[in-house]
Amino acid sequence: MKRRDLLKGVGMAAAAAGLAGCRPDTAGPASAGSDVRLQWKMVTSWPTNFPGLGSGAARLAERITQATGGRITVKVFGSGELVPPFEVFDAVGRGTAEIGHTAAYYWKGKAPAAPFFCSVPFGLNAQEMDGWLRFGGGLDLWRELYAPFNLVPFPAGNTGVQLAGWFRKAIGGVADLQGLKMRIPGLGGDVIARLGAVPVNLPGAEIFSSLQSGAIDAAEWVGPYNDLAFGLHRVASYAYYPGWQEPGPTLEAIFHKPAYDALPDDLKAIIDACCAAVNDEMLAEYTARNQQALDSLVREHGVQLRRLPDDVLVALRRAADAVLEELAASDPFARKAYDSMRAFRAQAQAWHSVSEEAFFQARR
Repeated sequence: MKRRDLLKGVGMAAAAAGLAGCRPDTAGPASAGSDVRLQWKMVTSWPTNFPGLGSGAARLAERITQATGGRITVKVFGSGELVPPFEVFDAVGRGTAEIGHTAAYYWKGKAPAAPFFCSVPFGLNAQEMDGWLRFGGGLDLWRELYAPFNLVPFPAGNTGVQLAGWFRKAIGGVADLQGLKMRIPGLGGDVIARLGAVPVNLPGAEIFSSLQSGAIDAAEWVGPYNDLAFGLHRVASYAYYPGWQEPGPTLEAIFHKPAYDALPDDLKAIIDACCAAVNDEMLAEYTARNQQALDSLVREHGVQLRRLPDDVLVALRRAADAVLEELAASDPFARKAYDSMRAFRAQAQAWHSVSEEAFFQARR
């Protein structure tokens, strides 16, 4: 009986210690990780809960909060709520927020190689981007590029191939691009500038009003799912494809490096898993929703869906090759990223010629 009483006392003491260890104010060794209680902010470049992009950011915050059992609680601030959409990179780097959800090609002015880790004209599609980042050395390069900015990037979403854009007037050939003012970010803007167009960089929330007022003549945003939600069909009648400028844009979750580095290994693993889950889930959502939205745009709203003329696509491809080569020649890290991406693209393209492309042809 004495031994039983002793064991009972030890058990009660252990239980009390365990409960104390779950309290937010309990101190303990960082390596154990069980005492971590953090409240983090996430800033995004998208409107709050905007379909696909904004909801993807919200899902990432929710997954991290749930998967960590509340050890990390994440609150989301949409575009402009805490910082402007194009200041997410700097805000997370200086620790104003611990997480950002955005797109790497917005930061080419800060790091010329950054667009390679989102999307480049005639580059990799979503499947190929995942392959390059996860198994082709792309993620290692990405993290090397961002480290000096106090950032740790993760792939955290992909829209798949986008539309080429919305135009107020029809495009009959290369000559129609002369003087055309188009909202288009990243290297796509550099490419159309070679053909006489004027690229304009605007956050998504300003596209509708800019098209409506005539401040711009055309805009690329994402694809039917998001473009229908923004009502772009009400201010531009022509939707063109294919999305040469963004064949598989990877969205990024960027973490404040000191905050991320301070986490125990189990929480780092959870963050990795949550980002991977959201990355896959977003692509699945766009695959499920885009055609439904496109049917609505064409059948219910009378949108003119057209393929870009062949001479325009040929000219864009030539200009893209020149832009990418000049970028690589101007910056050593861009050269490293470009060579790595280009080698992977050749490998993937060779395989897809007898797999994906061959299957699509046979399925028709």
